[in-house]
Amino acid sequence: MINIRCETLADYTRIAEVNTLAFVQENEAKLVEEIRRSDRYISKLSLVAEVKNVVVGHILFSYIDLVGEKTLQVLGLAPLAVHPQFQRQGIGSTLIKVGLEIAEAKGETIVIVLGHPEFYTRFGFQPSIIYEIESPFPVPEDVFMVKPLQSYHQKYKGKVVYPPAFK
Repeated sequence: MINIRCETLADYTRIAEVNTLAFVQENEAKLVEEIRRSDRYISKLSLVAEVKNVVVGHILFSYIDLVGEKTLQVLGLAPLAVHPQFQRQGIGSTLIKVGLEIAEAKGETIVIVLGHPEFYTRFGFQPSIIYEIESPFPVPEDVFMVKPLQSYHQKYKGKVVYPPAFK
């Protein structure tokens, strides 16, 4: 049984551990810490997955900029991490689904992710180029993806600019 909930201060060490183990490096754990300290952090969209009261997964949606005619705040999904012993059990998928539901309920417009197309397309993500949204770095078109939410409007186009925490 998986329990999904918002992170708490008591979860921070375990979240860092899960990210470090999942990515086999500390970059993502440090990214989470940097975003938490920034004005782009959204507490309701930093979620943990628990199995038997132990945090085994984490997902973070935070604000990034979409620069076109105007600069608009949109959601970036990064990182998504599941402890290696709990991968391929639907935990990451559950975190994404719950996160997207919360984003919809908050009236957010669009979610942007850099990730594996085979995985993220299952949740409605499509190549960003379809929506005239440009990646800030050179990556294959199919790995930089967006998911428009119900509040999406065509004015959401331009180039993505990640905040300093992502540097």
